[in-house]
Amino acid sequence: MARRTATPPGVPEDYIENIVDIDVADEMQGSFLQYAYSVIYARALPDARDGLKPVQRRILYQMSEMGLRPDRGHVKSARVVGDVMGKLHPHGDASIYDALVRLAQSFSLRLPMVDGHGNFGSLDDGPAAPRYTEARQSPAALAMTVGLDEDVVNFVPNYDNKLVQPEVLPAAIPNLLVNGAAGIAVGMATNMAPHNLVEVIAAARHLVDHPQATLDDLMRFVPGPDLPTGGKIVGLDGVREAYRTGRGQFRTRATSRIENVTAKRKGIVVTELPYLVGPERVIEKIKEGVQAKKLTGITNVVDLTDREHGLRLVIEVKTGFNPEAVLEQLYRFTPLEDSFNINNVALVDGQPRTLGLRELIEVWVNHRIDVARRRSAYRLAKRSERLHLVEGLLLAIVDIDEVIQVIRTSDDAETARGRLRDVFDLSELQAEYILELRLRRLTKFSRMELEKEQSQLAQEIAELTAILADDVRLRGIVSAEMADVARVHGTPRRTILLDSDGSGSPAASLKNATPLQIEDSPCWALLSGTGLLARTGDESTPLRAGARHKHDVVRTAIPATTRGEIGAVTSLGRMVRVQVLHLPALPGTDGAPSLSGGVPVSEVVALLPGESVLALASLAATAPTLALGTASGVVKRVAAGDPPNNKDAWDVIALKDGDEVVGAVAVSDDDELVLISSDASLLRFSASAVRPQGRTAGGMLGIKLADDQRVVFFGATTAADGDGDGTLDLLGAGGREYAVVTIAGSQSALPGTVPGSAKTTPFAAYPPKNRGGMGVRAHRFLKGEDSLQLAWVGIAPPRASGSAGQPLELPPVDPRRDGSGITLPAPVHAIG
Repeated sequence: MARRTATPPGVPEDYIENIVDIDVADEMQGSFLQYAYSVIYARALPDARDGLKPVQRRILYQMSEMGLRPDRGHVKSARVVGDVMGKLHPHGDASIYDALVRLAQSFSLRLPMVDGHGNFGSLDDGPAAPRYTEARQSPAALAMTVGLDEDVVNFVPNYDNKLVQPEVLPAAIPNLLVNGAAGIAVGMATNMAPHNLVEVIAAARHLVDHPQATLDDLMRFVPGPDLPTGGKIVGLDGVREAYRTGRGQFRTRATSRIENVTAKRKGIVVTELPYLVGPERVIEKIKEGVQAKKLTGITNVVDLTDREHGLRLVIEVKTGFNPEAVLEQLYRFTPLEDSFNINNVALVDGQPRTLGLRELIEVWVNHRIDVARRRSAYRLAKRSERLHLVEGLLLAIVDIDEVIQVIRTSDDAETARGRLRDVFDLSELQAEYILELRLRRLTKFSRMELEKEQSQLAQEIAELTAILADDVRLRGIVSAEMADVARVHGTPRRTILLDSDGSGSPAASLKNATPLQIEDSPCWALLSGTGLLARTGDESTPLRAGARHKHDVVRTAIPATTRGEIGAVTSLGRMVRVQVLHLPALPGTDGAPSLSGGVPVSEVVALLPGESVLALASLAATAPTLALGTASGVVKRVAAGDPPNNKDAWDVIALKDGDEVVGAVAVSDDDELVLISSDASLLRFSASAVRPQGRTAGGMLGIKLADDQRVVFFGATTAADGDGDGTLDLLGAGGREYAVVTIAGSQSALPGTVPGSAKTTPFAAYPPKNRGGMGVRAHRFLKGEDSLQLAWVGIAPPRASGSAGQPLELPPVDPRRDGSGITLPAPVHAIG
């Protein structure tokens, strides 16, 4: 092929045309490679250090340069788009605005970087035009750009070499893991799931302290993704594979519950959808399934979503159909259950790589260490330069008369500068600084300020020099900065992780049977530490000696029957009726069921705002009395059996304003009640000291509390004839002793972010007292601790779990009842 070059106007006639012969294959190959390179490195793939694509990085940087801080007013999105396009990203305003919109969407990012004002779209609709919306930086965006003025990253020229832009942002937030990423390049793509900031930073801090940590060590802190829209992840094998290899798949499931739509009709209420699935898409697929007769038993679908209550999709079920079976059909044929393919591709040292969890965290940790090192070096240089000037100024002030004389007798500034350097042995910078000195700096007070500044600068220089010389100290600073970020920007986990394959909902446990076909057999009803409800498949006890659970810890276990009823005791002093049949059955493993197949209490129990389930109770007429303890130190015993026939929920204690129930347990007169307060006081006394009362009674004083203190634990211990001598001993199931676990921390810390210190003590070390006393000290606080964050009394050995149900190790038994604790590796969410 020949490419012909036309003769330009005004060129002489004898100009010979320039014809160049080129090969089409070579031309196509070269042009395509240039295009592919541009897409891969300049558009589609994020950098593993800050987790941003170039357009996203330029948006955040330009907003920072424009001063669009969270404490200032919003500006039109069109203005931001125009500045970014004109100065940094000349690829069209549509792509810039699309990236800006995604940075502001709370349903797309776990931690939005842009604070949007106006219609920024939904999962089913696009955003308004940029002239109608406004934007500014979110608090998280400040953490991404902090320190740019301290030479912490390299700057590169913009597209026309007139301005500079950062090659990467300092990124105090692990943005790539927290917010995920999605992009299609040439020959490769990336699709990364969002995670919880607190969990990722906990893993990063562990890697900072233990550089040789394995993937299993890090997965103790990061058990799985945490999606912005909540929902549930069913089956974690694909997640583990992705954490190991960088590629994997997991299934996300909507959060739903069965409710009475009318007096005689039930419905399925969906409150959380899978990631990036909108309600309109679900409604459309349900209508298509009904028309194709894939879905049966559905009469109507109503979208009651609003800004005040959030997502609420009501699916009405025909009379005579099992709602659980209908829900299982919906999971199979609609986006109420969806899959997410993980493909962790990001740029590392300018090259696209597929990264596992450890590599992703390691890249960010190394970046933060490099940022801290460069920042310290920059500050050291600046303070050394300032100290040099201050020392020269002090020399001048000491003999200021001679300085003035030298300047006055000089012909010009250049001569004065040279004579000052010769006479007072000053450097060029010091001499220039003295020449520009204002007369008001010659006061005695100014000299004192300079001497104070000199001392402070010398101290800071020594500290910065020590940091740069000690890698351990530098890593400690990085770890502390990570903890600050987690405390400021961290939020609780939204997505529930279910390790089983679909048994995490009532529909899965009833896939091939209706409730009437299930035999009314004995079983155990279980409440876990993370708020999951379940039942065992048979009457074997879930608390067998030595049994370990794969997921979570047992908070309450009561005997029941499959088609019977139990009560759920709530923090507002209510008893809510629960059908045992609605709890998913768990398969046993060596006598101990895996609690990962449980269902959240919110899907079974209708709770009021701010209410939580504390314990389960038997509603049988022969059931023992129920003991309740409140945060203000009140205790009460009430008959749990013989519930009202016409009520699904009723009060079991009259609470005062501001009070709440902290614990509930079935007891007899031979048992003992135990209360532990936030100031680490433990009080145990006989249950017979509390007489049973009616449901409307308010109870009696259990423990006397100091000002501003509250009860953090209420429970009971059972007396049994463990050694066969005819007397009652303080022994639990299997003759095992009781233990006390206390976890101390600071009231000012964000819950779930600081591990605190824990102590395990034999319960027998605490003497019994009378009801109404203040008890004995159960924990000595360390420096920085001022209250108990968590406490527990139960049959040894205790088991602890994190916020996602992952097992955590507790310290060994300490026989001292008032000793101090041992710092935990991660925050404890529940003990059982």
